[in-house]
Amino acid sequence: MLAVIYVAFISLGLPDSLLGSAWPTMSQDLNVPVAWAGGISAVISMFTIVSALLSDRMTLKFGAGKVTAVSVALTAAALAGFSVTSNYWVLLAIAIPYGLGAGGVDAALNNYVAIHYESRHMSWLHCMWGVGASVGPYIMGYALSQGQGWPWGYRYIAILQVMLTVILVLSLPLWKKRGAIAVGESTDDTASSDGNAERFGTAEGVSVAERKPLGVAGVLAIRGAKEILVMFFCYCAVESTAGLWASSYMVMHSGIDKITAASWASLFYVGITVGRALSGFLTMRFKDPVMIRLGQVLVFAGILTMFVPLPHHLGVVVGLVVIGFGCAPIYPCVIHSTPAYFGEDKSQAIVGVQMACAYVGSLLMPPLFGIIAQYATISLYPWYLLVLLVLMVAMHERLRKLRG
Repeated sequence: MLAVIYVAFISLGLPDSLLGSAWPTMSQDLNVPVAWAGGISAVISMFTIVSALLSDRMTLKFGAGKVTAVSVALTAAALAGFSVTSNYWVLLAIAIPYGLGAGGVDAALNNYVAIHYESRHMSWLHCMWGVGASVGPYIMGYALSQGQGWPWGYRYIAILQVMLTVILVLSLPLWKKRGAIAVGESTDDTASSDGNAERFGTAEGVSVAERKPLGVAGVLAIRGAKEILVMFFCYCAVESTAGLWASSYMVMHSGIDKITAASWASLFYVGITVGRALSGFLTMRFKDPVMIRLGQVLVFAGILTMFVPLPHHLGVVVGLVVIGFGCAPIYPCVIHSTPAYFGEDKSQAIVGVQMACAYVGSLLMPPLFGIIAQYATISLYPWYLLVLLVLMVAMHERLRKLRG
């Protein structure tokens, strides 16, 4: 089961960094302003929010296996659509299934791992997402360097997504079998850190059939929920803005050529990927709040490094890698700590709303920076990230006071 979930997260990461790495070329081919990347990103995020908010109900009704397989299939179809159109407005329409494919599976799988596996598994799971996110820009860079154009970059990823969809469909009997396992079965590999037996998204002693959706209003009424939601908003805003605009920042601010910038932008995701692999080992010694604070310190260090005028633009490149390292433990450790803060019976609904708030960050903040870049200057990129980081730190410390 865990191996299948890892494969699913690789598939989630593959398309996430494509738009940012391809946009300097896409914007010229589509004959649209550079800020319009935010429009596509916004549509994807809007419909990811919709599916995240519905994830609790969808998982209860259909099961995580079917939700995962259908979601990856939707993403594959959307990527194939991206590869065959050169019209910006058509791309906006195709972005709808693109977003729907991401939200529900993201919330369901994250909550499952948060409840039933130790923190190291959560970090390594998101490391697999980073593997996909790191490979994506390299594939796009290859397509551009071979003169095939950005459509072939999307086409290659679509083919990989189809292959992963087949794997997930073939695994559906395994999901069905796991979903039927009653409370009481436990092994060293499947037990959570507090010793509870593996149960798919249920509170202790509560079956799937007995669970009821909590709803957004119910989540907001919980003490400390607002703080963790704002935290997710800020984190996802930092990650998505850094990833989406890294290539454009290098081209427009640092004068790096487009093909090199498309490849170098992937180093941000390499930092996240390697950082999460290492975080899995560090979580064996340090608790989730310590890991979150460590990540925030590294993000701050990476932003400062971007201001250092090193030769060959090394300050920008090294800074992006360090920011990626800092991002590595924050997302998985916040999710993993959610059942401990709020209880397993509420965690699926809370994680779903957390994901929605995170994607609201993706929906609003990268497009907002695109407007700033077009009408002011793209050199404000690191300052923008810094403001979001400060708010994230403040919310985490308040959450610790309320629920720690």
